[in-house]
Amino acid sequence: MAGLRIEGEQEPLLGDTPGSREWDILETEEHYKSRWRSIRILYLTMFLSSVGFSIVMLSIWPYLQKIDQTADTRFLGWVIASYSLGQMVASPIFGLWSNYRPRKEPLIVSIFISVAANCLYAYVHIPASHNKYYMLVARGLLGIGAGNVAVVRSYTAGATSLQERTSSMANISMCQALGFILGPVFQTCFAFIGEKGVTWDVIKLRINMYTTPVLLSAFLGILNIILILAILREHRVDDSGRQCKNINFEEASTDEIQVPQGNIDQVAVVAINVLFFVALFVFAVFETIIAPLTMDMYAWTQEQAVLYNGIILAALGVEAVVIFVGVKLLSKKSAQ
Repeated sequence: MAGLRIEGEQEPLLGDTPGSREWDILETEEHYKSRWRSIRILYLTMFLSSVGFSIVMLSIWPYLQKIDQTADTRFLGWVIASYSLGQMVASPIFGLWSNYRPRKEPLIVSIFISVAANCLYAYVHIPASHNKYYMLVARGLLGIGAGNVAVVRSYTAGATSLQERTSSMANISMCQALGFILGPVFQTCFAFIGEKGVTWDVIKLRINMYTTPVLLSAFLGILNIILILAILREHRVDDSGRQCKNINFEEASTDEIQVPQGNIDQVAVVAINVLFFVALFVFAVFETIIAPLTMDMYAWTQEQAVLYNGIILAALGVEAVVIFVGVKLLSKKSAQ
C-alpha cells in the first residue's frame, strides 16, 4: 500500500501541488491521487457539457430558418426553452439516482443522451416536413443530458474537504465558463465551412457550418464516457478531509468512518438557487434574441451573425474566467 500522506496540499487552478498547510489527518497517497483524478474528470465533464450547450447557440436561428421556412422567432423561443425544460426535469432525477447508486450510472446515461441528441440535430434536415419539431426534440434531449450538472457539483462538494471545496467549486464554474467561451469559438471556426459544405451520401450526412459543431460535440461526449468508465471512482470525505462511508461507494472499506450529517441551511440553499436562476435568466437573452436581433439591426448575413456574435460571446467568457480566478484567489486569502 502507498505511504501515508500527512502534509497538506494546496491545489492550483485545475489540480493540486504541495503547499505549506499542514494536515491533521491521514490519507493514503493512492486514495488522494484517485480522488483528484476523479474530480478532474468531472471538470472535463462540466466543460464538455457547456461546450455542447453553446457550440450551436449562435447558429440555431439561421439553421432553423434553413431547414424549415415555417419557423418563426416564436418557435425559436420554444426551441431554446426546450433545453432548459429538459435540464429542469432531468436534474432532480439524476440527482436522486446518484444518491442511491454509483454516480457513474447517471453520468454515463446523461452523456449518452447528449450524444444521441447531437446526432439527431445533425440529421434534422432529412425529414420532408416538420423539421423544426425534430430540432425541438433534439434540443430537449440535449437539455436532459445536461441534467448531470447537478451530479458533477454534488460529487465535487462531497469529495473535497472544507478548505479544498471553494477552490474546487470555482474550478467547476471556471470550466463551465470556458465551455461557454470555446463553444462559440468553435462555431466561429466552423463558419468558414459555409452553409453548403459537403454531403456524405452513404449515411446522408451533411457536413456544414451547422452540423460540424454538433458532430464534434458528439465525438467529445463518447470520449468523455470512456474516461469516466476508466478513471472515475467514488470518493467522499468530511470537512476535514477524512474518508467517509459513501452510499455510492463501489467497495466497502473498513478504514472509512461514518460522519454524522449536520443541519442544512435552507435559507442559504434557496438564496443560492435564486441567484443561479437570475444568472441563467440573464444569459437566456444571448441564446434567444442575439442572433435575430443583430441580423435585423446590422443587416448581417447568417454567416456574419455566427462569426461576429461568436467573437462577442468569447470576449464575455474571458471576462467570466477572470472573475472566477479572482474568486479562487480571494478564497485562498480568506482561508489563511
